[in-house]
Amino acid sequence: MPVSVVEVIKAAKQAFYRGNTKMYALPNSQEKNFILSYVPNIESNDKSILNSFVNSDMSKTLITVQMANIGTNDVERILGELKPKIDKIFPPDKYEVQLTGTSVVFLKGTNYLVKNLFSSLLLAVIVITGLMAVIFSSFRMILISLIPNIIPQILTAGMMGYFGISIKPSTILIFSIALGISVDNTIHFLSRYRLHLKQTNWKVKESILAALHETSYSMIYSALVLFFGFFIFTLSSFGGTEALGYLVSFTLFVALFSNIFVLPSLLLSFDAKLLTKSFKQAKVHVFDEEDDVEIDKLVSEELKDKD
Repeated sequence: MPVSVVEVIKAAKQAFYRGNTKMYALPNSQEKNFILSYVPNIESNDKSILNSFVNSDMSKTLITVQMANIGTNDVERILGELKPKIDKIFPPDKYEVQLTGTSVVFLKGTNYLVKNLFSSLLLAVIVITGLMAVIFSSFRMILISLIPNIIPQILTAGMMGYFGISIKPSTILIFSIALGISVDNTIHFLSRYRLHLKQTNWKVKESILAALHETSYSMIYSALVLFFGFFIFTLSSFGGTEALGYLVSFTLFVALFSNIFVLPSLLLSFDAKLLTKSFKQAKVHVFDEEDDVEIDKLVSEELKDKD
């Protein structure tokens, strides 16, 4: 039931007749003279109940309606149904009606965050693509490296839709967090892969196996630490934090398998097209600890240069 100054006047009439429920109505022309005299004057300095519903010059009024805790989709649907009815009761050329309240503000904030989610994801992809372009200098390798990082995002979005998890400020953070973490594993693997390509005379299969042997353990250990670190959020009593724990843990779990299985499979499938000259001659060279120079030899060479 809506609460407005009309309900206040109806309740005043009911109270005047000692709480008779049949008297819960607007007073007629005869009753209003002596019933409304008991209502506090809004123009006085004392705070009255009318101050919560109308302003001092009686030009604005407030109508409050309570509703159940529902999702953003239902709130948007209800607001869409209310707008034509409000315009019919209060013509826009005579009245100015503004819809406000926590539900409306939350809906606008959520829609704003959803729009910024896509822009932030796009910006993250552009930045990551730029970094990979500097590191690997191969457009084809950039496309291959992005595929195993997009798969977890798509599966997480599908999981949210399947279980009816709504878009909230807490759940929106999932995609950017998971993308940044999973890309780190991809760059780590591809860096070792290119390094082993030089050592094996550009033999793809041997290089992939060697890179997996070196990087898979660290990828698994770091994924386990992050998985249980975010999974602890599932014990929260707050729904948004609980959903954040489930979804981030799921995304990291899928990203781990994508980087361990999907990425090497793509490299094996498109090896002939990926081993371009630009990939072999990258702008940024990865440090090879196996070809490290001995400290004693380096110091002796520096002394010779000084002499």
